[in-house]
Amino acid sequence: MAQLPHLVYEQKPPMSSKDFKDLAKPLLFKKDMILLEALSLEFKEFSKTGCRFIDSWHEWESDLRIYIARQRMVKLKKDNIDIPEPTAFHLEASATATKASDEHSPLEAEIIIDKARWNAIEGFTGNDYFDRSNVFAYYLKLLILERRQAFDPEIGFAEYKSLYASIVESGQVSRGEFK
Repeated sequence: MAQLPHLVYEQKPPMSSKDFKDLAKPLLFKKDMILLEALSLEFKEFSKTGCRFIDSWHEWESDLRIYIARQRMVKLKKDNIDIPEPTAFHLEASATATKASDEHSPLEAEIIIDKARWNAIEGFTGNDYFDRSNVFAYYLKLLILERRQAFDPEIGFAEYKSLYASIVESGQVSRGEFK
C-alpha cells in the first residue's frame, strides 16, 4: 500500500482497476482476493462477508440506493410503490440522496453521489494503513475514478432522459432499478 500513488477524487486514475487487481493478486490471501473480485459499484444483493469494511460498504451503498429511490418517488408523487427499509440510518447517505435529487443536472447529481461514496469509503477504512480494508478501499476508489472519467455529459443526459422516461412509464420499481 505504501508504494501506491495516493488517490484524490477527480484525478485521473493512476492505473486501471484491472491492473490494481493484477498487482494485488499475488499479495493477498485467496479469501481476500475473492472479496476484492466481488467488489463493485454496481448494485448487487449482498450477504455478510465477515469483513467489517466490505459489510459496512455494502450496507451503506444499499441504503444510499434506497434513499435515492425514495427521493425519486417523492419527485414523481408516487407513494404506492414498495421500497425496502434501509438497514440502518445513514445520515450522510440520506443527505446525499436529498442533495442529488434536488440537483437539476444529472451529471452533477452523479458527482454528488460519487463524492459521498468516496467519503464513505474513507470513513470505513480505519487507521491501520496496512490492513486489507485499505486494499478494498483503494480498489473502490479506482472504480469511482474510472467511472468519473467515463462521464460524457451529452451521452449521459440522453441516457438519463431515456431511463427516466421508462421508469415513469412503467410505474413499477424494484430495489435493483435504482443505480
